[in-house]
Amino acid sequence: MTNPALTPSPVQRLLSLDVLRGITIAFMIMVNNNGGAGSWHFMNHAEWNGLTPTDLVFPTFVFVVGTSIAFAFEARLARGATRAQLAWHTVKRAAILFLLGLVVNGSWTFELAHFRIYGVLQRIAICYLVVGLFYLWDRRVWTKVTALVVLLVGYWALLRLVPVPGAGVPGRDIPFMDQSQNLVSWLDRHIFPYHLYLDYPDHNVRDPEGLLSDLPAIATTLLGLLAGLWLRGRKAVPTKTLGLAAATVVCLASGYLWSVWFPLNKNMWTSSYVLVAAGWSLLVLTLAYWTVEQKGWRKGWTWPWLVFGSNAIVAYMFSELLPGTLGNIHFMTHGRRTDVTAYVIAHTFAHIPDPGWAAFAYSVTFTAICLVPVWILYRKKIFVKV
Repeated sequence: MTNPALTPSPVQRLLSLDVLRGITIAFMIMVNNNGGAGSWHFMNHAEWNGLTPTDLVFPTFVFVVGTSIAFAFEARLARGATRAQLAWHTVKRAAILFLLGLVVNGSWTFELAHFRIYGVLQRIAICYLVVGLFYLWDRRVWTKVTALVVLLVGYWALLRLVPVPGAGVPGRDIPFMDQSQNLVSWLDRHIFPYHLYLDYPDHNVRDPEGLLSDLPAIATTLLGLLAGLWLRGRKAVPTKTLGLAAATVVCLASGYLWSVWFPLNKNMWTSSYVLVAAGWSLLVLTLAYWTVEQKGWRKGWTWPWLVFGSNAIVAYMFSELLPGTLGNIHFMTHGRRTDVTAYVIAHTFAHIPDPGWAAFAYSVTFTAICLVPVWILYRKKIFVKV
């Protein structure tokens, strides 16, 4: 007789994971459109070392990608797909994500001489490709843990021990994790000179989604995959909740401890940042899993997150392309040339006295607008798969 406390099916869709994905993409849209200079500190990235809630959004999405691999891949294999077919699907999906990232980079401000190659979707594509193929090749847990340790320790060794060409050894000749003189930035400047995120006006400095920092981002994906493998196991739901909570404590404690010697830094995606960000991701996942899967609280509060999470890439693409579109619709008002965004801000949010609340109101409104197209798709049961 089947124990009802156990997960009914190893490929059952996990509603709490969809909720986490939706929360993440909604907050990502908010912080990417935070209302400008008046926005609160926590709605902005840390300038260099340090951490704000905004710095947790992107790694949480990467973490969710890893968790989803464990469920999506097993579901396709259970339906009869071969590993070869799934590997080809993984390659194609990664290529499409990478191309969509290039579309975002080139929308409205395309300049070939300074066209940025790196980006958010590009990093997601690389992490999905590497971890997805790794999982297809070997589904054992210990190999994932070994790879995780190698990536985190190896990345620290690269940044701490390897001399930066033309500058010297970090911590001896140059400051450790200097903003411009570090191995990550040096490599990006030589691979894609003048095609980086910080190009104008800083003239070819660095990129927060650079090549070498893909290594710890892959580690973030592996942590998500390990969480997914734990949730796919045939343990009781309360046991799974406790396991997630324990992993939360381990990641946060080890990450903050390591940050004493290897600072938290989203731009360089440091190993301590990987662990701390995964810890906060696990905390939200633990709460979502406890409320949805263990307590069965599935009605009402989950709706907006399920809508966002059901077409997360569509929501992200819409949020990235909409500002450029509105900013390029110009018209005359009171003898002055303006655009849609500037006009709306001047006639609504600018009247809110407190700049923090004004920026927050703009951010929430923009996110609500981005909910509309994915809500229409959700109602029509259309789920866009990349």
